[in-house]
Amino acid sequence: MPETRSPHSEMRFTEFVALVAALMATNAMGVDTMLPALQQISTTLGVTSGNTAQRIIVIYMIGFGAAQIIYGPLIDRFGRKPVLLAGMAGYVLCSLAVACAGSFEIVLLARGLQGVAAAVSRVVAVAIVRDRYAGRLMARVISLSFMVFLSVPVLAPSIGQAILLAGLSWRWIFVGLAGFGLLVLLWVALRLPETLHLEDRRPISVGNIARSYGRIFTCRLWLGYTLATGGIFGGLLGFIVSSQQVFLDVFKAPRLFPIVFAGVAASIAIASLVNARLVERIGMRLLSHAALLGFIASACIHALVAYTGHETIWCFAILQSCMMFCFGLMMGNFNAIAMEPVGHLAGSAAAAAGCITTVAGAVIGALIGQNFDGTVIPLTEGFAYTGIGTLAVILVTERGRLFHRPTTSTIIAN
Repeated sequence: MPETRSPHSEMRFTEFVALVAALMATNAMGVDTMLPALQQISTTLGVTSGNTAQRIIVIYMIGFGAAQIIYGPLIDRFGRKPVLLAGMAGYVLCSLAVACAGSFEIVLLARGLQGVAAAVSRVVAVAIVRDRYAGRLMARVISLSFMVFLSVPVLAPSIGQAILLAGLSWRWIFVGLAGFGLLVLLWVALRLPETLHLEDRRPISVGNIARSYGRIFTCRLWLGYTLATGGIFGGLLGFIVSSQQVFLDVFKAPRLFPIVFAGVAASIAIASLVNARLVERIGMRLLSHAALLGFIASACIHALVAYTGHETIWCFAILQSCMMFCFGLMMGNFNAIAMEPVGHLAGSAAAAAGCITTVAGAVIGALIGQNFDGTVIPLTEGFAYTGIGTLAVILVTERGRLFHRPTTSTIIAN
């Protein structure tokens, strides 16, 4: 399918991919930059339990996920750009509110609202890609965007660590997030054209919203791959919320946290690059289904190593990187497969998908994180369970078939 472009657009392919990556990175920056500061935040605000401090991440992700379903109808009615600008302005203000907060409760409130504001970046990023591309080319754009934005988890913890090592307070991390949000806001205001045509805008009404979501939720491919994405994302969030504790309490190596975290995140970026190069030739299902099986195998091996007491920091890094490489091959393709049959409802579909995957992921990740017991066993078990559960969902969605190439009529029917 040829690219659909606004007649006044001057944004080239490379800049478009970079902007989509920056929008996606807004959320990653909001989580990963502050990970090294969790202990300092806890000390400053009088939080004595590491598992309690995980709420700073979980509440953000719940706000980020839940708000997306609200943004869908808004961007389908008013267009992508004005809603995005309002959301990014809210992200800047909420980041500054966290920086100025004087209690743990205020931090949680501001973080929840920061997640609500950041949610618009995810919804609009997926919607504008679907506005302009379809099929395997859409998967390639998403993979390239993932590759760029995944440099954020590689660098973000190091940025947060550098701020702390410079003797600055953790509050400066959130001032930096406000600055990043402001830069993205200006980029959108100056360069992004509106990608939703006037004739495609949908009025906001209970009946219209109900009909739109009714069509989306009865689409087997969309629902199945959205649930699968949420399951596998839950495993990733389980790692994120407990990663600082793993390096501090298990391996006694907090200074290595940014380095190992960067290596693990780099494996996702490499996978996204590999996917972008191969997906148009091989297909989304072959790559993502094979990656899912590889993810399960790596997770089970990791759990076995943890159970037998042979876990070391470097063994952890290698096996975690293997799983994250498989994760990188799955996420872009799962999202593209889910969005393929609902392109006429891209905004609402992206919003509902983001809501389900993020909230489900946050709940699963919180459950994994809250089971942290001073070992990596709960984490490795969580990865294995989420991988097996995701495989079950895919098998039901695909009616027991893996790796097949569906026809256009099959996609439309689903």
